[in-house]
Amino acid sequence: MQPMTDRPAAAVLLSGGLDSTTVLAIARSEGLECHCLTVDYGQRHRIELDAARRVAAAFGAASHRIVALDLRAIGGSALTADIAVPKERELDRREVPVTYVPARNTVLLALLLGLAEVVGAEELFIGANAVDYSGYPDCRPAFLAAFERLAAVATVAGTEHGARYRVRAPLLELGKADIIRRGLALGVDYGLTWSCYDPGPDGLACGRCDSCRLRRRGFAEAGARDPLPQARG
Repeated sequence: MQPMTDRPAAAVLLSGGLDSTTVLAIARSEGLECHCLTVDYGQRHRIELDAARRVAAAFGAASHRIVALDLRAIGGSALTADIAVPKERELDRREVPVTYVPARNTVLLALLLGLAEVVGAEELFIGANAVDYSGYPDCRPAFLAAFERLAAVATVAGTEHGARYRVRAPLLELGKADIIRRGLALGVDYGLTWSCYDPGPDGLACGRCDSCRLRRRGFAEAGARDPLPQARG
């Protein structure tokens, strides 16, 4: 299929978090027609799905799909099983934490590739980051390059019609503060986003998980105020 307008199309993986929202802003700034995909994979922090809806609407996405895929059936992660989310962990340690979801980005990018083929997009945007990525192997450059090679041979568009799929990770080498500065320069309202892995019953971000602390440190280093409240203590 072809894009819905004369603008080139992009498929954007949108979690509703700070990084993916910034990536959507970047794709929009390039004049791309953005088709967003959010995956409800049974994550503990399903509140991010509401954030994704807000963000897609605010940016006027050409389309926004939410696909249900229950990775709790596999488990193995603090985000999809009864495993405690680590709190106050040393942020710069390189071992992979239990918030890693086995094969998550492989599965999510596969779904995004399917969407790209349907809407006629050759640009696949993902908010992967190799600086503040908590050690996840599926946020590393080698993984993204391998998936791009896979996309070339895994689709009719690629094998029969010459589509040249590109996996775009514009935040890959940026620290959280630089990501925030980039987003603010593009007019991102980070009050629409969500980052916490373990929100409390009061709806507040916990303030102590890796994601909360990376976000807080990023805003502090960027010299900006985070509009998203976090619990303290």
